Amino acid sequence: MTAIRRDLIDLMLIPGLSGHETRVARAIRDRLAAAGIAATADRMGNLTASFPGDPAAPSVMLFTHMDQLGFFVRKIEDDGLIRVERMGGVSERALAAQAVVLCTEAGDVPGLIMNKAHHATGPDEKYRVLPTPEIRIDTGHGSKAAVLAAGIRIGTPVVLRPQVLELAGTRIAGTSIDDRAGCAVAIEVARRLATRTGGPTVHVVFTVQEEFNLRGAQVAAQRLRPDCAIQLDILLATDSPDMAAHGEIAMGGGPGISLYNFHGRGTLNGTIPHPAMVRLIEDTAAALGLPLQRSAMVGVLTDNAHVQLVGEGVAVIDAGFPMRHSHSALESCDTADLEALADLLTAALARIDPAFPLLRDP
Repeated sequence: MTAIRRDLIDLMLIPGLSGHETRVARAIRDRLAAAGIAATADRMGNLTASFPGDPAAPSVMLFTHMDQLGFFVRKIEDDGLIRVERMGGVSERALAAQAVVLCTEAGDVPGLIMNKAHHATGPDEKYRVLPTPEIRIDTGHGSKAAVLAAGIRIGTPVVLRPQVLELAGTRIAGTSIDDRAGCAVAIEVARRLATRTGGPTVHVVFTVQEEFNLRGAQVAAQRLRPDCAIQLDILLATDSPDMAAHGEIAMGGGPGISLYNFHGRGTLNGTIPHPAMVRLIEDTAAALGLPLQRSAMVGVLTDNAHVQLVGEGVAVIDAGFPMRHSHSALESCDTADLEALADLLTAALARIDPAFPLLRDP
């Protein structure tokens, strides 16, 4: 088993709702420390490992997010059933009868999103998806007093039960592939940077609260003031019948880049990458003989939407890996794509020199 696959599996099994990423950060810090890499945390919780390089070359922030989607407890009923608020773009179509974990200071408490017995479901209910305010979680305690005694309070974070399914070949499914897969790739790139010679200054950053409206990476960028930024995240795979009209991204087809993303449902933000960063990734892929997929999609948004606006402006690009079933209980990817992405990023970083153009029209 490769290091990337092993790290991905381990990280997928650690709960880390937005604003509560501490356990994930500790696991990443331990992996970096095992490679002799020091990492520091900022007030937001972002974790940064810096690799000094040529001061004449543009500095780079390579980053990915640690947090995941989920819920916060908003009410505990007298009968012990729990109501929650959605945190992030949870797919409500995928919630009925899912197992969850409520993360308390005393430990993790298992629970179940209730699903009305099929035998008692009327015709008007069979095809209705319950919105989050209507779902209830059953922890088996039976009373509000018992739930409180278990350490569950208003504001307790809740995530879908962490799980991993190793599929055929190099494919894998489970919780929080978005973006623990990006974390696994970034850890591997950091290991390689620790033994490199030459190259620019690179800050490898594991960010917080991405799923909570892109909160963490901007703080890291304001502190580091990079000239360039490469963000690692999912690319929506479109090689299944339900997604075929949305693009040409195939799982197992290698890493990719986003040429345009935009989120218009309230956020009104997006990223059009810097042309020099596009050329960098394209030229590196060609030099390595790696396939490079391309995405342009509305409805997707990454931290680069805010990072690009820091200081005098940052030359940014979104790089990633194909993933199916986004924001559901069982996302899936191909770890061969992650391995190729790590190779691509390592080589691309080495090509950033003092002559790298930071102006869009040099």
